[in-house]
Amino acid sequence: MMRRKNARMGTRKKVHAFVRVKPTDDFAHEMIKYGDDNKSIDIHLKKDLQRGVVNNKQTDWSFKLDGVLHNASQDLVYETVAKDVVAQALNGYNGTIMCYGQTGAGKTYTMTGATENYKHRGILPRALQQVFRMIAERPTHAITVRVSYLEIYNESLFDLLSTLPYVGPSVTPMTIVENPQGVFVKGLSVHLTSQEEDAFSLLFEGETNRIIASHTMNKNSSRSHCIFTIYVEAHSRTLSDEKYITSKINLVDLAGSERLGKSGSEGRVLKEATYINKSLSFLEQAIIALGDQKRDHIPFRQCKLTHALKDSLGGNCNMVLLTNIYGEAAQLEETLSSLRFASRMKLVTTEPAINEKYDAERMVKNLEKELVLLKQELAIHDSLANRTLVNYDPMDEIQIAEINSQVRRYLEGTLDEIDIINLRQIQEVFNQFRVVLSQQEQEVEATLRRKYTLIDKNDFAAISAVQKAGLVDVDGHLVGEPDGQGFGLGVTPYSTKPGKKSKSKKMFKEQLGSLARKEGAGSPVSGKDLEVSTSKTQLTPSSKEGDVKELPLRDRETSSIEPLPSDSPKEESRPPRPSTPPPKPVAFEDFKNERGSEINRIFKENKSILNERRKRASETTQRINAIKREMDMTEGALNFQRSLREKQGEYENKGLMIIDEEEFLLILKLKDLKKQYRAEYQDLRDLRAEVQYCQHLVDQCRHRLLTEFDIWYNESFFIPEDMQVSLKPASGIRPGMVPISRLVALGEDDQDKFSQLQQMMLPEGPDSISFYNAKVKTEQKRNYLKTMMGLQQGHRK
Repeated sequence: MMRRKNARMGTRKKVHAFVRVKPTDDFAHEMIKYGDDNKSIDIHLKKDLQRGVVNNKQTDWSFKLDGVLHNASQDLVYETVAKDVVAQALNGYNGTIMCYGQTGAGKTYTMTGATENYKHRGILPRALQQVFRMIAERPTHAITVRVSYLEIYNESLFDLLSTLPYVGPSVTPMTIVENPQGVFVKGLSVHLTSQEEDAFSLLFEGETNRIIASHTMNKNSSRSHCIFTIYVEAHSRTLSDEKYITSKINLVDLAGSERLGKSGSEGRVLKEATYINKSLSFLEQAIIALGDQKRDHIPFRQCKLTHALKDSLGGNCNMVLLTNIYGEAAQLEETLSSLRFASRMKLVTTEPAINEKYDAERMVKNLEKELVLLKQELAIHDSLANRTLVNYDPMDEIQIAEINSQVRRYLEGTLDEIDIINLRQIQEVFNQFRVVLSQQEQEVEATLRRKYTLIDKNDFAAISAVQKAGLVDVDGHLVGEPDGQGFGLGVTPYSTKPGKKSKSKKMFKEQLGSLARKEGAGSPVSGKDLEVSTSKTQLTPSSKEGDVKELPLRDRETSSIEPLPSDSPKEESRPPRPSTPPPKPVAFEDFKNERGSEINRIFKENKSILNERRKRASETTQRINAIKREMDMTEGALNFQRSLREKQGEYENKGLMIIDEEEFLLILKLKDLKKQYRAEYQDLRDLRAEVQYCQHLVDQCRHRLLTEFDIWYNESFFIPEDMQVSLKPASGIRPGMVPISRLVALGEDDQDKFSQLQQMMLPEGPDSISFYNAKVKTEQKRNYLKTMMGLQQGHRK
């Protein structure tokens, strides 16, 4: 779908920079002072007396910001920093919210929050809630929301949502690509979310896959930069459907800068810290270049982080920076570095504009529709204004002859279309179509009368003559029908009469319908299925005449098959498990004789039906080939008789051609063979349709048999003994109901905790149901992974 952006540009504005101070009991009150308006922060360092009396080292700094958040709750942080950016995103403006600061200063807590407590959720889940809440308040717009989660770890790009079953790992490495629409990451999965709970599930899924490590300053230190992007697309339901707005919100959680002497990082953590500090240094260089109005080149391509955020840093975007700092004297140097970065960011200007786009396909359709309406209005205007080009007088003979010529050329294919002029011309075109059709019918009848002898039904003398020859029935009615090759008389064999075939087909439909009603209303047989003499049931071999015997209904679609009752003994009487699992071929034979006996029986019956249908189709094909050979021989003999008649001389009686009896009988025989050929060919088509459907049923049974065997094999030989309790008949999971690949071990303790958490928290926050539902799904998946790892380790032992 082709798109183009609106040329309208926005006004330039400064980046907003806020500071959030991490709460601490050891706050440096003498060194850190806040302004009265909470928009400035002053830093004071005592002079180092060891350097002597003459010491010109700076000891005082003052930073002007858009807000200082000290001892602020998560609600206040979101209201101050992110609410306006998210609100403007639904109006078509891009937005970026970035958390920057020293390691352990609270960036991830500010951006994501604590999932254990709904009140402590961060900017990201609150932004998702605001987006869906605003969508519900705009019924005049059709708004779609998509999300993606990108991780930049050691200068490599990773998709945090690639662990979802329908995504999977990317074969090719992800790359950052630029185009006229902006910067995007090629290979990054984007997921459509229709409700708030789905968005939370994706968020928690990505958070589970983030890389964290522990060091002296932070036990859960993020070792990568993460960008969670919300894509919004809004179409108006009341205004033009060709114009729509798009926007995206980048929520950036940067990895924290750290001094290796303080963090004590070693090995892999040391390597990660090197990449983090390097990328943050390149980010600061890009910010300095953006703040310098004289700089022409901005070094965005120095690292993956700045390249991915090229649109956000000084582009078409509402940019907000939230700097997290410590309030302790021991971290004052890192705090000064973070505040310098925030002050440099305030010098950067952006140019946000509404992203209006146009759907080229809808625009073309609207223009075509408008063109048709304009043409109609022009015709009405010409008619009302009595234009000379519009003629409503009766047509003369020349105009009628011209229309007749156009109609004939149109029917012959030499004229593609007939131009429409006015209503009278349209009526005359239809009239000439009727004239041409009548003339063609007369010509065909005259041609037949010149070549063949036709007997009138009221000519009793001729009828009695041919009746003696056995060419008419006892009621005096002629049998036979014309075809495209000629016209003659003949007696149609009983086996090829259309009435018998339709009767057999009707009986087949009625039996299938009654069988479907007996089996139950759960799988109705549609009329469409009956048209091809098949249904979603098991088919049975028919008799030689094509009649269908009554059989029980079998094998619905695999998705609608009810779980079959197990013939195996109960858990208490189950034989002891062998030390090593038996080979699959041996176990498969046991499964077919025990729990899978019913499916195996259905499979065998359907396979026998398929073989019978194939055999009938082969026999029908042989009969068709034999009829075709006999038709060719009859046509050869008929051509020989015609050539012989032409050599001996043709005789006419009152304008009618006279043919001998042998040629007349050959014509009748050829007509009879053609009817047989048509009937057999129709039977072959029906049989082919039945064979195709029977093959589908056989494939379904085979797939169901193998799937049930895998479930039985895994449950019988791989699930540990202590987990068999959950598979007893009294439990919520029955054997065979849940495949081992989808077994989720959610203990009663986890369920109880979740129920207690809902009862305790939902009265205080009624909007938290989606948050907690997504949380419990994430916990279930974690437990599932732990269970599968335990199964694999137990199997290896």
